[in-house]
Amino acid sequence: DPTSEPPGRAGLFRFCIDRGGTFTDVYAEVPVPPGHVVLKLLSEDPGSYADAPTEGIRRVLERVTGVPHPRGQPIDASRIEWIRMGTTVATNALLEREGERVALATTAGFADLLEIGTQARPAIFDLRVSTPSNLYETVIEIDERVRVLRKGEAPASAASTVVVGPTGERVEVRRALDRERVLKQMRAVAAEGYSSLAVILLHATTFPAHEVALEELAREAGFTHVSLSHAVSPFIKAVPRGQTACVDAYLTPVLRRYLDGFAQGFQPGTIDIASGGDGDGAGVRRRAAVVQFMQSDGGLASTSKFLGCRAILSGPAGGVVGYAATTARACGDGPVLGFDMGGTSTDVSRYAGGGRYELVFETLTAGVRVAAAQLDISTVAAGGGSRLFFRDGALIVGPESAKAVPGPVCYRRQGGVLAVTDANVVLGRLLPAHFPSVFGPREDEPLDADAARKAMAVMADRVNTHRTAAAAAGGESESTPLSAEEVAAGFVRVANETMCRPVRELSEARGYELRAHTLACFGGAAPQHACALARALGIRKAFVHRYCGVLSAFGLGLADAIVEQSEPVGGMSLHEAEASLRERHARLEAAARADLEAQVVSASCVRVERYLNLRYAGTDNAIMVLEPANALDGKRKRKREGKEMGTLVSAYEGALREAFSREFGFDMSADADAPGGASRPVLVDNVRVRAVGSSSALEGVTVGKASAAE
Repeated sequence: DPTSEPPGRAGLFRFCIDRGGTFTDVYAEVPVPPGHVVLKLLSEDPGSYADAPTEGIRRVLERVTGVPHPRGQPIDASRIEWIRMGTTVATNALLEREGERVALATTAGFADLLEIGTQARPAIFDLRVSTPSNLYETVIEIDERVRVLRKGEAPASAASTVVVGPTGERVEVRRALDRERVLKQMRAVAAEGYSSLAVILLHATTFPAHEVALEELAREAGFTHVSLSHAVSPFIKAVPRGQTACVDAYLTPVLRRYLDGFAQGFQPGTIDIASGGDGDGAGVRRRAAVVQFMQSDGGLASTSKFLGCRAILSGPAGGVVGYAATTARACGDGPVLGFDMGGTSTDVSRYAGGGRYELVFETLTAGVRVAAAQLDISTVAAGGGSRLFFRDGALIVGPESAKAVPGPVCYRRQGGVLAVTDANVVLGRLLPAHFPSVFGPREDEPLDADAARKAMAVMADRVNTHRTAAAAAGGESESTPLSAEEVAAGFVRVANETMCRPVRELSEARGYELRAHTLACFGGAAPQHACALARALGIRKAFVHRYCGVLSAFGLGLADAIVEQSEPVGGMSLHEAEASLRERHARLEAAARADLEAQVVSASCVRVERYLNLRYAGTDNAIMVLEPANALDGKRKRKREGKEMGTLVSAYEGALREAFSREFGFDMSADADAPGGASRPVLVDNVRVRAVGSSSALEGVTVGKASAAE
């Protein structure tokens, strides 16, 4: 509504920027009517600008204020309240193997640990197994060794030192660090041009002292970035912990260089790239725009906390936050399935409601295991640019993409190929009159619907020819020929079914009823398939937001600052750990709150979620369990094996039983080998705290009701 007043923030701008691989989306709240600006520009255009987010900010400021902001000159950001960004810089660097040169420091004798990996084979019968290249280029073998002692076990040597680690376990230090020797090794590697180091020592989560000492020595030797495995991923299992440290060492320097370059696009003192403050270094008091980045877990972080291992899903995470918040406002705070369909691929995710996102804590990305909290997002190679084929009597969609060049047939480019976009044009789901006229030699023509129909007619002829030949070979009567529209509809149905599979995997395969969800559709192509997908999945409600085309950017303005703290417990039984769990949670909560306060988040705006990483004795896979509400109910107690147990233990046991049954389809709580049908012991691997700090969100602008003529 052009007559409505814009959000009142004393004339300040707010920028939400999603820097994707192809396009950069900008959503800005501005202090003049109509209160917002939406902008799209190419992420890479070296001939016009050096950095797309900076260029987007420059264009918005120039358009709204009317004051010229010459391209290439530092921007005065004193009128900007904050800038929030999601970026694929880390993702692209990992996929294309364009990160920092990394050296790996590990326990002597385990130089090949990460290369051997888990020996998991995605295609178990494939005789040609290709493994991705390692992120590290050289290995420093550290002559040290520690050993975790069992209960009551004596050290192997009287000369060994025995210490108690943070998990409460006793650790025998069999070989201590030789600092002079290690320093000499590191200086030799640093002299070869390495500046980033990943450190993975055995049992570092239980005994981190040696890794901490190595960081000190590495910086003395000249390394500028050091990633310690116990710090970036405080979980047991050396392989995923070590690979996570390598990812962090590989990507974080790349992010730091990008942030430094981004900061250089602004006048000194007008942008806060670190923690939130003001002043220009010359005694002049000026307001500084606060910069935050989206992490893979759906939370905002200051630039100093933005690490490579937590940035891989920075781009799509904004879309998850966006659909969760906007769907809750419009349809109620219930479970939602997110459907983000772009040109090349489709991302599918699930939001449980109540402000809690579906997270995973170990993922395989670009051939590397990352043990860090990430939103559970599944990607399938089906999008608006997915190519259409007819092979062996079947309609095939993708996984090849038409990409931007040559693009679908309707894009008016030479060499265009049939794609899902063409099928939607033929079916009338994409109307050229309502699509940007950016095609043709002068980039001012609409979509070419006639070319799409002709190409689809050629495809229909191929299909009909095959059907006629198949009917003759089988002695059947000739079938009625299919029209171009019927063939196009068939391709769309195939594409829809391809995209339905990951939706079912995130819902029905995990014990959630599809009909209880709302289908939130966003991305450039999703609304064209929204109703068909909802019908195929049995979902009764599909939601398309006004800003569905830039929802990943819009969602950044609705996100909260999030800090996670965790520490290992070492597989202690839940019963034994009960006495220390509340103290551990309280300590981690205090640290998380302090971190948020350092990011200028008020203590009254912070809520804390407590988790335990639990597994049954005799199993290898743990489940992260949120503290149940009845864990604080002092009246609920029960007996277990003749002992009175507190509500904390019983509540967590019940929550684990429910989560395990939903995930795997059976109950494993009973121990068949124990007398009297006793319960199977529950073990605690990690204690975790997630602190969520509500920050200043987008205020939004009221949109007036359209007239009948519109």
